[in-house]
Amino acid sequence: MSAIKLQVEKREGSGKNIAKKLRRQGQIPGVLYGKGESTAVKVSRGDFDRVYKMAGTSTIIDLEIEGETFPTLIKEVQEHPFKDQYLHVDFQKVDMNKPVKVIVPIVLTGKENIKLQPSVLVQQLDEIEIECLPKYIPESAQVDVSNIDFNTPIYVSDLDVSKNENITVLEEPDVLVATLVSAVKVEEEEEVEEGVAPDEVPLVGKDEEEE
Repeated sequence: MSAIKLQVEKREGSGKNIAKKLRRQGQIPGVLYGKGESTAVKVSRGDFDRVYKMAGTSTIIDLEIEGETFPTLIKEVQEHPFKDQYLHVDFQKVDMNKPVKVIVPIVLTGKENIKLQPSVLVQQLDEIEIECLPKYIPESAQVDVSNIDFNTPIYVSDLDVSKNENITVLEEPDVLVATLVSAVKVEEEEEVEEGVAPDEVPLVGKDEEEE
């Protein structure tokens, strides 16, 4: 896959007023971190949105700033709680010869081939933190669930990244990733939750027994 590129510009000043002005102009304020230094930057909202949807926070991007290009990760993105708006973004320069920690999504493959039916596949863990050299960062951590059954859950140790000698998984191997539940059991539980609780049986006191 060809490198993902994103152009940013250095920005002057800081503070809420400047940040608001940038956002009104279709820009996102941000900071580029690396080697003990930081640079205030701004980036086009449209350009960033396109790259962020492709790269997320676990894909190396080529960040271009004033004629220089740096391998970079999108480290943190602050979004407005209810508006469709990016508030701030942090970029982290990456040394391609040193391991980095990233969080990648967990993808369950083979769901359409699960043999035990009717059933419901419940994913307990959606993402996982790993450490590796930048060139080994995967798009996702995957596991084939086509042979899962009601008594054999999927654990972190079953993920492909756990079996990759170039990747260190920063999660305990016995953490649950996914389970398979009988659809009949799920329906029964839902019916109990929606139904009326059984009448309480009155307790007969000592005095009543004597009468």
